[in-house]
Amino acid sequence: MKDKLQVIAGAMMIPVILLVVAGVFIGLGAAFVNPENVQALGLASVIYKGGILYAFFKIINDLGFMVMRFLPIFFAVGIAFGLSKKEKGWGALGGLVLFIGMHTVISTLLGISGLNPDTTTVDAFIKAGLSQEKAMNQSSLYTTFLGIFTFDCSIFGAIISGFVASMVHNKYCEKQLCNALSFFAGPRFSQIMMFVVAIPLGVAMYLVWPFLGAGLSAVGMFIGKSGLFGTFIFGALDKTLLPFGIHHLIAFPIEYTSVGGVMKIGGHVYEGVNNIKMAQMGDPNSLGYITRNFTTGRLLIHFAILPAAALAMYRTAKPENKKKAASILVPAIITAMLVGITEPIEYTFLFVAPMVYFLIYVPLSGLTYVLTEAFNVSIMGEAFRNMFPNLLQPQKVHAWPLVFLIPIFFVVVYFIFKFVIEKFDLKTPGRGDIKEVKLYSKKEYRDKENKNHSNDKKAGNKDKNDGELGLILGIVDALGGVDNIENLTNCATRLRVELKDVEKSAVDDIWVNELDASGVVRRKKSLQIIYGPRVITLVSKIKSHFNMD
Repeated sequence: MKDKLQVIAGAMMIPVILLVVAGVFIGLGAAFVNPENVQALGLASVIYKGGILYAFFKIINDLGFMVMRFLPIFFAVGIAFGLSKKEKGWGALGGLVLFIGMHTVISTLLGISGLNPDTTTVDAFIKAGLSQEKAMNQSSLYTTFLGIFTFDCSIFGAIISGFVASMVHNKYCEKQLCNALSFFAGPRFSQIMMFVVAIPLGVAMYLVWPFLGAGLSAVGMFIGKSGLFGTFIFGALDKTLLPFGIHHLIAFPIEYTSVGGVMKIGGHVYEGVNNIKMAQMGDPNSLGYITRNFTTGRLLIHFAILPAAALAMYRTAKPENKKKAASILVPAIITAMLVGITEPIEYTFLFVAPMVYFLIYVPLSGLTYVLTEAFNVSIMGEAFRNMFPNLLQPQKVHAWPLVFLIPIFFVVVYFIFKFVIEKFDLKTPGRGDIKEVKLYSKKEYRDKENKNHSNDKKAGNKDKNDGELGLILGIVDALGGVDNIENLTNCATRLRVELKDVEKSAVDDIWVNELDASGVVRRKKSLQIIYGPRVITLVSKIKSHFNMD
C-alpha cells in the first residue's frame, strides 16, 4: 500500500511543473499590466493599454492563469501519464477522456434530478428554505467546467479520474482482438474502455461527492479554526513523511484544493493556498498575500535551519576532512536556497542519526511555519527561484520579520546541532570515513567489473564509458538490468523505480559511493534513489538510451 502511495505522490508532481511555469508567467505579466505598478516603475510611457508591450505582458499573464483555471485537466492527464506503465501517450489521452466522461455522466444525472445552473444558485436554495450559510455551502458543490454543469470536484475529481484511467490503461493497453477487430486492439482498446468505465465512475461520484464534498469542507473549516496548532501539525507532518516519499499527499490538499481555503479573486474562485497566492499575485486589486499559506515556514528552513546544520557539520569535521566536507555541504545548501530542494542535506543526518531528524529537525520545521504565520509573513516563494515577483510588486510583500527570525533560528539551530553531533559522536561528513558518510559522491563515476549481481550486488562493467553515460549504465546495472525494471519514473528529486526482484538491486554503499546518489529509500518492491534536481535529466537519458516507454 505504501509503495502505491509513493508512486501516486510521484505522479502528482508531474502537473506541478506547469504550476511553476504559471507562477513565472503570472509574476512577470501581472507586474506590467497593473497600471499603478507600471507608473511606479516609470514605464507608463512605453507600457500602456493598446501598446505592443502591454499586449505581450497581458498574453504572458493570461497564459499563466490558463494553467490555474484548467488545473483539473492537467492533473487528470498528468497523473494518468505518470502512472501508465506502457504507451504513456495513450494513457494520458485516457485520463482526459475519462475525466470529461465522468463529468458528463454526473451532468446527465444532475439534469435528470432537476438540478441545473439556475436551480443551484444561492438565491434558489434560500427560496427553497435554506439559511444563507447553508445555501452558500450547498451552491458551492456545483460548477460549470468546460461547458459541463457538474459537481465541483476540483483537483480531487481529477486525481481520481487520472488514477482510474491509468489502472484501466495498464490492464487493457495490450489487449488482443480477433483479426476483424484488430484495429481496436492494444492501446486503442483502452480508450474504448474509458467510455465504459466513465459510466460507473460518474455514477459513483454522483452518489458520493455530496458527502465527500461536505467532508472536505468540514476538514477545511477545522484547519481554519485550528490556528497555529494546525499549522505546526502540518509543518511537522510534511517533514515526518519526507523519508517515506508520501509527504506530497499531505501538502497537495492544502496547496491545491478547497481544504486549504477558498477565495474569490478578480471574479474567479480559487482553491488551495498556492492557487490563491498566485491569483493574488496576478490581481491588481490585491494588496498582499494571505499569511496563513502553509509555505512561508520553508523560508526559515532553507535560509536558517539547513545552513546552520551544515555549518555545524563543517565546524565539527576533522581538520583534514573540512575541505572535502565543505565541497559536499556548500552545493547542497546553495541548492536548497536557490530551488528549495532540501533532501540531499536532510538525508545526511536522517541516515546518520534518525533521532536527530525526527526529534529535533521535525519539531523545528513545524515551529518555522508557526512563527512565520504568527508574525504575518506574506511573500511569494520560499526559494530564490520563485521570488522574482516580489521584486516587481514589493507592495504586496510583508517580510520584515524575517530580518530577525532568520538569524535567531540560525544561531539556535547551529548550537543545537553542534552539541548533538559532538555529544553523540555522529558520523556526519568529515567526522568519520568521508567516503561512507556523505551527501553525494563528488568524484566521477568509476567503472567497475560486472559481478553479475552477486551477494554484495555490486554494479558495474569496465567496458562502460566514463561520465554521464557510465553513470546511466551503472544505474540500470545497479537496478538489476533493464529486464528487472517494472516501472521507472521520478519526482522533483528522486528516481522512483518498481522492480520485479528488488533483491537484484545494488546495496546502498554502491549507490552513494559509486553512483552519485544522496541516499536510498527501500520498499518491498521499489526503490527511491535521491539524486536532487538532476534526476529529471537522468531519467530522460535512461529512457532514451534503453528505449523505455
